[in-house]
Amino acid sequence: MIAFIFPGQGSQSVGMARSLYEASSSARTVLDDIEGTLLGLLTLMFEGPDKDLTQTQNAQPALLAHSVAVNAVLQEQGLHPAVVAGHSLGEYSALVAAGCLDAVSAARLVRIRGQLMAEVGQQVGGTMAAVIGLAREALEQAVAQAQEVGIVCVANLNAPGQIVISGEEPAVRRASELASEAGARRVMPLNVSGAFHSPLMQPAADRFAEVLAQVDLKDARVPLVSNVDAAERTSAASIRQALLAQLTGSVRWEDSINRMIAMGVTKFVEVGPGKVLANMLKRSAPDVAAYNADSPETIADVVATLKS
Repeated sequence: MIAFIFPGQGSQSVGMARSLYEASSSARTVLDDIEGTLLGLLTLMFEGPDKDLTQTQNAQPALLAHSVAVNAVLQEQGLHPAVVAGHSLGEYSALVAAGCLDAVSAARLVRIRGQLMAEVGQQVGGTMAAVIGLAREALEQAVAQAQEVGIVCVANLNAPGQIVISGEEPAVRRASELASEAGARRVMPLNVSGAFHSPLMQPAADRFAEVLAQVDLKDARVPLVSNVDAAERTSAASIRQALLAQLTGSVRWEDSINRMIAMGVTKFVEVGPGKVLANMLKRSAPDVAAYNADSPETIADVVATLKS
């Protein structure tokens, strides 16, 4: 069984999707359609500058555009997923692959999502930090203790020993200190514009709820394993609720991978730029096969391997 998994923010880079645009008519059609509603996005993706591309409101639609273009080529060539999932923002790319949303509507939606997240980050502050080499239970204890200082929570459960925390700066700083004392191999502050996947994003969630309510979501053709609780979803109503909860809830990526393996997935294809998710898979599920597809060459390799 094959799963398509889609990367989130951080996998963007100048030049992304350019070779795909030049080599594939189906990818070019998808990218041109998105450019038609988000003018200037392709120039930013292909030429930068990097400081503009990395801004949340630009990085999110750029990543979605690249991912859904790759998905279009894979499915055109006969490679179809039995289940889909995406890391944070990547969940929207997964919805396109599952037939819940068309690419243009998804791109508009994530542009608004990114703008709201960036605005709330500027208004309320907050930060995030990656904690490497500490068990989930030990980090949860450190976070609980640091909540005496302020708001802090576990934001991303990416893989064993690879977890991100998020919240108010003093509380994140205290949780980081406690994590180090508990034996974390490394704690790295992240260069982000807000405390994503934490209660500090509630104002963004409140405003995004109004936007999401107006979007025509269809039931999924294949199950989506959602970030917020690693549950399988196909109904549009259930998916809508999960997308909203995702803004303030944890990204339970390790749990999502385990859920897909329990469903029978043996092959994962990271659809979109980079190998972040494929590399995480090596930590959380070393016995399953992981591939990445982001360029004409890697797409050809994946199709040749999985259709042979």
